[in-house]
Amino acid sequence: MKGVTVISSLQFKLIELSDRDWMEECFRAGHRGSLEYSFTNLFVWRKVLNIQAARFGGYAVVMANCENPTYVFPMGTGPLLPVIEAMQEDARERGVPLRFNTLLEEDRLRLEALYPGKFEITPIRHAYDYVYESQKLISLSGKKLSQKRNNINKFVKEYRDWQFETIDGSNIDEVHQMAHRWRELSAAAGGSTESLDDEICALEETFRHYFELKMDGGFIRAGGRIIAFSIGDPLNDDVYLVQFEKAFQEVPGAYQIINQQFVEHFAANYKFVNREDDTGDEGLRRAKLSYDPIYLVAKYTAEEVQAAPEAEAEA
Repeated sequence: MKGVTVISSLQFKLIELSDRDWMEECFRAGHRGSLEYSFTNLFVWRKVLNIQAARFGGYAVVMANCENPTYVFPMGTGPLLPVIEAMQEDARERGVPLRFNTLLEEDRLRLEALYPGKFEITPIRHAYDYVYESQKLISLSGKKLSQKRNNINKFVKEYRDWQFETIDGSNIDEVHQMAHRWRELSAAAGGSTESLDDEICALEETFRHYFELKMDGGFIRAGGRIIAFSIGDPLNDDVYLVQFEKAFQEVPGAYQIINQQFVEHFAANYKFVNREDDTGDEGLRRAKLSYDPIYLVAKYTAEEVQAAPEAEAEA
């Protein structure tokens, strides 16, 4: 089959829209607790990170970068051990130990129970997801969020014509253009060209397949132009995932108002909002912490410990 890599008992291929139903069925069977278990997130980033998927029984197995592969801990139904064994075989055939790029806390405990002492497990703080109470993001109540309220109040006073609009067929091209202008301004301000290009690539996939993916999107128009937008979709029955949020830095309050308005319009009926990780960027970390998250989703990497060669072991 064209585009399919056959290794061991797993058949990996680049994720396609046609994979959505079976992958989401597998994800729904588990905790689906982080952005790595969002089909839409995997799909729009699949070209940037070379994300491929394989089906093994009732499990979805996701791999990134087949040349030097790492895997997301599998999600689905049925016995777990055969899935892990298939992943070990797949990794060996590729010449590397089995390495998980995403391992959540409950899965860490499952892996350690199955393979005590066989994996080196390391927390990855830059990958922790930030989760907030949706109603708190809407009301911005409390002393900790007073500055957010002040920023929005100043914005509303300065831009009396502002309005929130939903992304649809009549305006998606305009939002698309704003995303590219945001990239230009961010690069001019000293942002990493590589990371900006990666994000634009993911956004290109988002805009190209926006209606097929059935995502939610909204933007703020002020002074006759779009100055901020957000795009997301539900992660599970309780948690809404905000995947992209972009605003012009030169417009004070733009980020605060799109944050508040997007949640109010699309996530008010969900208990929590997941605003993804901070990628290790200190400024982004401060911004996410300043919104007072109710909890962070801890994540780990895990690498299978290789047995020492027999001769070395005897020495």
